[in-house]
Amino acid sequence: MTDSQNNLCEDQFFSDFYLKHVQKASNFAYYKCGDNAKALDLVQDAFSKIWEHCAKIEFSKAKTYLFTSINNMFLNTIKHNKVVMDYAKAAPYIDRDNQSPEYLLEEEEFKTKLQQAIALLTDGQREVFLLNRIDGKKYREIAELLGISQKAVEKRMSGALKTLKQHIKNI
Repeated sequence: MTDSQNNLCEDQFFSDFYLKHVQKASNFAYYKCGDNAKALDLVQDAFSKIWEHCAKIEFSKAKTYLFTSINNMFLNTIKHNKVVMDYAKAAPYIDRDNQSPEYLLEEEEFKTKLQQAIALLTDGQREVFLLNRIDGKKYREIAELLGISQKAVEKRMSGALKTLKQHIKNI
């Protein structure tokens, strides 16, 4: 390919790059955050960032830039959500749907404990857990997808289940 074909600033080349990588980027984002809508937002923001900085990004590093951007934006979202949750805990609770305060408190405590349990998983454990339990992929398929051995997948899943069981039993 010539340098002109490798210019992300050209509409057609950017479009080709987008179509080639959007599915893998979407999967990556989904396995990071576990929410289709949030994953789509992360992917679209990452592609927008690439488009905005297309002149500065080398073609050979564009895919890495894409996945690194998604990962960094995900981590920033987690930090932001922590700040929002801390603020929400400090703010007086407003009952918007006429449910009992006890129920709402229990529901909020459950969500918090569940989020904390999932947050304790390593990235690898969370990724394997979601691929298996959400996507229904077999360990062999996960191993091929992630480029690791099936034993490594089994170990990650075992660790994830152990961590979740320890923390969910108290819920």
